Amino acid sequence: MAARKDNKGRALRKGEFQRASDGKYVYGYVDPNGVRRYIYSKDLKTLREREEKLIKNQLDGLDVYVAGSADLNFVFDRYISTKSELRRTTYTNYTYMYDHFVRDRFGKKKVGDIKYSDVLHFYHDRIHNKGIQINTLDTIHIVLHPTFQLAVRDGIIRMNPSDGVMAELKKKTGNKKGIRHALTVEQQRSFMNYIAESTVFVGWLPFFTVLLGTGCRIGEVVGLRWQDVDLKERTININHAMTYYPRRDDTYKCEFKVSLPKTDAGIRILPMMKQVYEALQGEYDRQKEKGFSEAVVDGMSGFIFTNRFDTIHNPQAVNRAIKRIYEAYNAEEIVRAKNEHRDPIIIPHFLCHGRVIIRTS
Repeated sequence: MAARKDNKGRALRKGEFQRASDGKYVYGYVDPNGVRRYIYSKDLKTLREREEKLIKNQLDGLDVYVAGSADLNFVFDRYISTKSELRRTTYTNYTYMYDHFVRDRFGKKKVGDIKYSDVLHFYHDRIHNKGIQINTLDTIHIVLHPTFQLAVRDGIIRMNPSDGVMAELKKKTGNKKGIRHALTVEQQRSFMNYIAESTVFVGWLPFFTVLLGTGCRIGEVVGLRWQDVDLKERTININHAMTYYPRRDDTYKCEFKVSLPKTDAGIRILPMMKQVYEALQGEYDRQKEKGFSEAVVDGMSGFIFTNRFDTIHNPQAVNRAIKRIYEAYNAEEIVRAKNEHRDPIIIPHFLCHGRVIIRTS
């Protein structure tokens, strides 16, 4: 097979070609992640210098990894690049947790030098000095364990240093930190009654009525649209949720994205309790008079619950509202109970997490 030549009659190497449109030289290659990429130059000499540098850099990086001298960040980036099957929201969550909690310090350790005690010490530090919950640490572990396992399977390290760390940590702490409990019925009733009677917080009443009355995840209620609600049949179609994470192309900026259920079981039709129906019907009547939301997220619109800026609520804003509400309630309840010569019904610190409203002990 004759070699491809440029417009000066010079033979081109495999992967090289010259564009007819502008005469530029191009070298095409596949990067370690399997992505087709190209480098360009106006002359063939410069192109080949760049080719040689590219090949050397790729070999050097692989040599460092094979020698066990690569840092943990290198191995994680290699691991996450293989997870093409992950949903975008899951990918974003994994990269966020790693970048936020691991990359800057622990991630710079050489993977070949990391021992079991190093991982245990790192986890202890996250809990006792950084104040993160054991559940958050579980998520970090979900990211770190397969990262180390990739290095094991590649023959870079002999054993996974994160094996058994979480079990040891939970045994030592008694797994008490971050234990979650649902609010009692009495506490929920006090919380909802206070919102209903408050001139300051009453605007939150429909949102929390739906959240408590359906048992939905916070992201499912935040993303609920009028087209998902059948007021005539009194049903709610849960077919998506909203996530709010920093994006991989800008780790400092958070934005909403639509998350589809991971399994068919995530799509479900819920019957409305009377209180939920009345809350949604009242909200619909109010918006019919005042105007419906014009917010758009990933092409979706018609959202039921929005803030004063006509954007949907992010979970952090909901939890801040919860804190303001229960603190105001508790302050008033203590005085009221004292005047009525009874014990106050105190609402403990709690937040929205997953499907339910929970308190932390």
